[in-house]
Amino acid sequence: MLSFGVSFGERSPLTAPGAKTYGALMTVTRRMRRNQWAAALASAIEGPVIQGASSVVTDRPIVVAGAGAIGCFAGGMLAAAGRRIALLVRPRVKTEIERFGLRLTDFDGSEKRLGAGQLALSEDPAIFHCAGIVLVTVKSADTAAVADQIAQHAPQDAVIVSLQNGIGNVAVLRERLGGRRVLAGMVPFNVIAMGEGRFHRSTSGDIHIGEDAENTAGKLSVAGLTVRRSGDITGVQWGKLIINLNNALSALSDMPLAAQLANRDWRRLFADQMAEGLAALKASGITPVSATPIPMGWTPALLRLPDAIFNVILGRTIKIDPEARSSMWQDLKQGRKTEIDYLQGAVIALAEQNDIDVPLMRRIVALIKQAEAAGNGPPRLTPQQIRGSA
Repeated sequence: MLSFGVSFGERSPLTAPGAKTYGALMTVTRRMRRNQWAAALASAIEGPVIQGASSVVTDRPIVVAGAGAIGCFAGGMLAAAGRRIALLVRPRVKTEIERFGLRLTDFDGSEKRLGAGQLALSEDPAIFHCAGIVLVTVKSADTAAVADQIAQHAPQDAVIVSLQNGIGNVAVLRERLGGRRVLAGMVPFNVIAMGEGRFHRSTSGDIHIGEDAENTAGKLSVAGLTVRRSGDITGVQWGKLIINLNNALSALSDMPLAAQLANRDWRRLFADQMAEGLAALKASGITPVSATPIPMGWTPALLRLPDAIFNVILGRTIKIDPEARSSMWQDLKQGRKTEIDYLQGAVIALAEQNDIDVPLMRRIVALIKQAEAAGNGPPRLTPQQIRGSA
């Protein structure tokens, strides 16, 4: 997953901004230069930040369903803040944490360490039996299976929060969990599993979840893991999905995200794919929510700017580790099936419903599936090869 504070990207009929757009952009840029970025960002995102709301946290544990990279990082940060945490994990992850403990590192240089005894670890879904909140962090293809486990073992009043990529997971959870309370969420940052119990957050951003009367966002927000409540979580999820279209380019290139953003040819490719996605959403009446003061519709044009201008406008806003990689890159590296059908696939489905042509996106899907079938890891393609022009 990609989150770099602001995204951007060759002028096209879909995205080329006029004089008014550039004038407004310069206004935003001047605000950034006056060190008002943080205030502008806070005002642009629905809901206040709620930190350390320990007084409203139930004494029942928070259980992470499918604790991989995101789940281990989020669960570990909550445990470090004193929350009762249980992780439903695969045997390999359980063995790793039992041996090395949990080490959480961040792009800002901070680090937290937890012993294996500071959280509960299990391969048995019976661990859901007394959960107050369940954080679902499995891959989208596994959502139905984990929903059935939750239905069998978790209390009826447990709150289920999806912290997954894609758009359709909440619908699957609600369908299989009957009348239980299910909240959509969005995780903007990348986490890399480094081995020996270390999980490294390599990009910035705050988690968003849908509003509810019990203020679940407040129960989950702790120092180092800010959670914001959102009144338009569907728009937030679509905004994240549009940014996540770059996951496939990261995987096909075998390049760190920062290196890709520093290269105009890669930014143009990202911009062209994003423009296809935005056209499909517009035709469907969907308005994606940007996580920054810069409207999502401007992003392709910004990505296409020359390097010098791109760096001046956005250099201060990008918070990304030099070695940050996408989750799809990790999937290809480890020989796993990717979530391409739940990212590009979701946009292609909208495009088909509205007779919108998305040829670049279709080619990227085909290339990812070829890489999955080959099983040789990221294929290290160039932008020209991805476009089919090499």
